Amino acid sequence: MENIETTFPLAVHASFDPKADYYLYSRIAGLGEDTMLPMEYGGWRDEVMSWKDSCSIHTGLNNAPTFRVKGPDALKFFSDHSVNSFAKFPVGGIKHCIMCNEQGLIMAHGVLLRLAEDEFESFFLAPYAVYKFFTGSYNATGEMIGDQFIFQIAGPKSLEALENAVNESLHDLRFGRHRMSRIGDADVRVTRMGMAGSLAYEIHGKTRDAQSVYNAVLKAGEEFGIKKIGFTAYQLSHTEAGFPQGFMHFSYPWGEDKGLMEFMKMPGFYIPCRGSMGPDMSLRYRNPVELGWSKTIKFDHDFIGREALEKEAANPARNMVTLVWNVDDIMDVCLSQYKQGEHYMPMSHSHFGQESGHGVLYADMVLKNGKQIGISSGRNYSYYYREMLSLCSIDTGFEAPGTEVTVLWGDPGTKQKEIRATVSRFPYFNENRNENVDVDSIPCRFNHTAY
Repeated sequence: MENIETTFPLAVHASFDPKADYYLYSRIAGLGEDTMLPMEYGGWRDEVMSWKDSCSIHTGLNNAPTFRVKGPDALKFFSDHSVNSFAKFPVGGIKHCIMCNEQGLIMAHGVLLRLAEDEFESFFLAPYAVYKFFTGSYNATGEMIGDQFIFQIAGPKSLEALENAVNESLHDLRFGRHRMSRIGDADVRVTRMGMAGSLAYEIHGKTRDAQSVYNAVLKAGEEFGIKKIGFTAYQLSHTEAGFPQGFMHFSYPWGEDKGLMEFMKMPGFYIPCRGSMGPDMSLRYRNPVELGWSKTIKFDHDFIGREALEKEAANPARNMVTLVWNVDDIMDVCLSQYKQGEHYMPMSHSHFGQESGHGVLYADMVLKNGKQIGISSGRNYSYYYREMLSLCSIDTGFEAPGTEVTVLWGDPGTKQKEIRATVSRFPYFNENRNENVDVDSIPCRFNHTAY
């Protein structure tokens, strides 16, 4: 238990931009102190279009909970607690790492980088990964990293803009890989990954270099129309891109784990819950099968939750789909705000809210002929498609595109509205996705070889 560091450094926003509108976003997921996040830089509509037609830069993940594990048992630790296979995980590789409890419910999911044979760096697996590491017995060291920034660069012009910044070719960087480079005098790690769905990269580096790197990337991206992305636009990307996110589309059953609560010195864990599913947070717990992550689960090793997930994978109770909401019904909700009498629950462009400084987790019943068949969450307006979308864990048998359902809008005990919706593809944004982009078709000013 030596060298335990369990603080979660979220209070400093790496890279300050005075042109942004800031909003106090306090105690993110209960993990840290208050921090200031840039919400918009001149209009979220223009910002969400940038990763479709040009290039964007987003800094709102600073400081991401970063947990580094190094030593002979580092790989064993992640294998013991992750649904992922580690049979093939080369140095320079990236995995979407998913950790579950014995019931197969997701306790953490995030990004895992292999830095060396015995060294791994994870993002957003804390605090659960920290708890499991320090209450286990592994021949390795674990450390929370608090002096690192993460910038996300996305869009069809992101590669050209980033190459301008690093002054070398990055065409060699395949999807799901990372390597070191430099921007000015700063050493940075470049990863080819992102949550926007389109071609995207991340830049990781020391916080002391954040401002200079940020300025350099902005300058390098000017000719490619780079735009700054605030947190409003960022959180609109997950539903459209088909990437369910904790605290937006589902919740973690952290409060059910007494050991975790004792480790974090917390009496319990609860996020305010709204929507027709009611205030019970447990109704928002999810397993990776019903979130559309079945391909990530590999039963080639023993891991926590394997038995439960083997049963679920063999006979899935639910599948993940996108719902497209009926415009006329949405307008009825909006018009009710201007009529006398009780109105429907207001509907903004995003189902992502705040109450008393905490995020609010919305979830709505999905009905077919009056019977509940699913749960809708992460409702977001897609300016790109000009449609209201949500993700839905839907009962097996109702997942076919074109299936008509209704979403029950409004908290229990209030005036509720049945909004017609249609089951559609998942992910909804499915053109020119990062994993399919052939970067050899993108111009390069530098000599490069295949990697």
